[in-house]
Amino acid sequence: MLHIKTPKSMRAKRALEKRAPKLVEYGKKTLILHGTKTSNVLNSVLTEIYHLKKDNAMKYSRRNDNIRPFESGGETSLEFYSLKTDCSLFVYGSHSKKRPDNLVIGRTYDHHIYDLVEVGVENFKSMASYSYDKRIAPLIGSKPFFAFIGEGFENVEELKHLKEVLLDLFRGQVVKNLNLAGLDRVYVCTAVSSKKVLFTHCALRLKKSGTIVPRMELVEVGPSMDLVVRRHRLPDESLKKEAMKIAPELIKKKEKNVSKDAIVGKIGKIYVPDQEVGNASLPYKPKGVKRERREAKAAKGEEKHAEKKQKKQDEAEDATA
Repeated sequence: MLHIKTPKSMRAKRALEKRAPKLVEYGKKTLILHGTKTSNVLNSVLTEIYHLKKDNAMKYSRRNDNIRPFESGGETSLEFYSLKTDCSLFVYGSHSKKRPDNLVIGRTYDHHIYDLVEVGVENFKSMASYSYDKRIAPLIGSKPFFAFIGEGFENVEELKHLKEVLLDLFRGQVVKNLNLAGLDRVYVCTAVSSKKVLFTHCALRLKKSGTIVPRMELVEVGPSMDLVVRRHRLPDESLKKEAMKIAPELIKKKEKNVSKDAIVGKIGKIYVPDQEVGNASLPYKPKGVKRERREAKAAKGEEKHAEKKQKKQDEAEDATA
């Protein structure tokens, strides 16, 4: 029989509740790891990614010899670290003669590997190599814009997968409403070829344009790099179906007689029952109506009197007979 341990302190109980599944999850945490060997370029890349996600990321500086993505048995340590740190995203850097400056970005579901994308880093430029006004530097934790330029993100399978992973990695917490004044950064991804993507980080400046919509200017602040897609692994269909499930409590019920329009907004239909105006009671009684009622009452009284008289005559005739 399986023995289940219960938390003995309030601190342990709060930690377990924080890790427990929720109907609406918070922003995904990212785990940044080093492989057996890393180059100076790759160390800078991992540091820059950690700086961009500093509010929601963890970085391990030790070398990890047991982690081998895309290999059987080489992902056990990675799943253990994911469970230990409660991170659903990871970035793993390694360097070898066969795959120099190698970066593996992956996602986990239930602390098991969900999918993987392996890219090579070329033409890297760090934040320190850019000179700009520091007052426009993006704030830590701010929501970004994303710009994916090129048909490859819609047609090529590898680039479509890379687009999904990059969105999950940098978008932060999903929100419904957003203040335009708080947007201060843009990630620009340009598909140069079917295997190569130019990744650039820019600061966003809002200027007056004379209209409601402000004029936007982009200032490159770094980091900037070329990502060359090497290998990728999509999730299994059964695992994908399980991961995409939505809780019944979050499914919005259809509203009857309500439709939405992009311009007008919410439109509703109201069904008014038949108004029986003839039978409605009036707030006052006109004299004509009173006279009609008096005449009808008098006629009814005469009819009743005639009926009673006829009844008495019939009873008298029966008695004499």
